[in-house]
Amino acid sequence: MKVAGFSFIRNAILFDYPIIEAITSVLPLCDEFVVAVGDSDDDTLGLIEAISSDKIRIIRTTWDEGARTGGRVLAQETDKALAAISPDVDWAFYIQGDEVLHEQYIPVVREAMQKYLSDQHVEGLLFNYLHFYGSYSYVGDSRQWYRREIRVIRNTGNVVAYRDAQGFRTRDNQKLKVKLIDAYIYHYGWVKPPEMQKKRLRYANHFWNIGENIARADARVDVFDYGQIDSLAHFTDTHPAVMQPRVDRLNWPFTFDTSQKRYTPRVRFLTFIEKLTGWRIGEYKNYKL
Repeated sequence: MKVAGFSFIRNAILFDYPIIEAITSVLPLCDEFVVAVGDSDDDTLGLIEAISSDKIRIIRTTWDEGARTGGRVLAQETDKALAAISPDVDWAFYIQGDEVLHEQYIPVVREAMQKYLSDQHVEGLLFNYLHFYGSYSYVGDSRQWYRREIRVIRNTGNVVAYRDAQGFRTRDNQKLKVKLIDAYIYHYGWVKPPEMQKKRLRYANHFWNIGENIARADARVDVFDYGQIDSLAHFTDTHPAVMQPRVDRLNWPFTFDTSQKRYTPRVRFLTFIEKLTGWRIGEYKNYKL
């Protein structure tokens, strides 16, 4: 069995992405790892080149500034990295620049890859998610966060990133048939000091919007406030070992009253049903279990 990792990144230093932690968290599973490094305004290329592993292969890319609608450029960059992995790879592990795999799940992922290696009906592996918010001590626990997503795909050449590269589909736009595994991806995209988060969101707006929509999106960022989230829960487990130095460097305070739930009556009812049955009514599922 041969496994490749793949990712894309641009301006990692400028916006403080934990891309090194992301890559190194999945390296133990990989025989090779392809990183599409976009033209940056900082030394992102040097940052990736400094990773001490002969598994890393870098491809230089230029982002399409015109592919702004719905974050399409993110899918394009993902596809560039995926296309560059070796053709004899069986499984491809996708990790984004603000995602990390906890080391406790490495055996789980490896076992699932081996188990389904010969089952061609299984086109990917589905992971659970933890979305950290505000600080490393809180996770989002409301309906606004996606619960699961595909992060391992079979290397058939027939799979491409979907929409903004949150997930994948076949080239003819069919959902992938996947197996849910007992492993979590830790998502750290919403753990930055407020001013850094504003800076990142303003930058991201230019790859999601065009024309006047950019100005409207930027205006919303100006009033960005972590405290306006609807619901959070305390995180009481351990962080991935590769993330611990970053966690220890946390340089701004954030507290949240986890007893408050800012739900509309509709969301409150749907949340009650989910807690009672485990069924998330109306959940977005870009996959077939």
